[in-house]
Amino acid sequence: MQERRIKIQVGDVEVTALLNGCATADLVWDALPIISTGSTWGDEVYFRTDLTADEQDSEAVVDMSAVAFWPPGQAICLFYGLTPMSTGDEIRPASPVNVIGQIEGDPTVLKSASGSDVRVERV
Repeated sequence: MQERRIKIQVGDVEVTALLNGCATADLVWDALPIISTGSTWGDEVYFRTDLTADEQDSEAVVDMSAVAFWPPGQAICLFYGLTPMSTGDEIRPASPVNVIGQIEGDPTVLKSASGSDVRVERV
């Protein structure tokens, strides 16, 4: 499978991510570009989409840099640290998410994003 790289602009900060081969990642890739308004929840940026997907191999704990889809909120989530649900050093979403990829480089740059406009597009 060909590598699928995306560019995610959150306010004035930009990161790239590599999508994996799961069905939810396919949905996101096919829907690009996505334009939304971002919010933060602890060290997570999330933004609503028009996509719907069921839980598929969903995870209750994710890795730093995870890009995931949160089925109940129809949202894409970018994890760069602990959330209010975290225990210890575990990065815990509000409820299980479908991990669709990984941010390349240092995800903590998202902490300094000013502005809430989000744009996701193919690289």
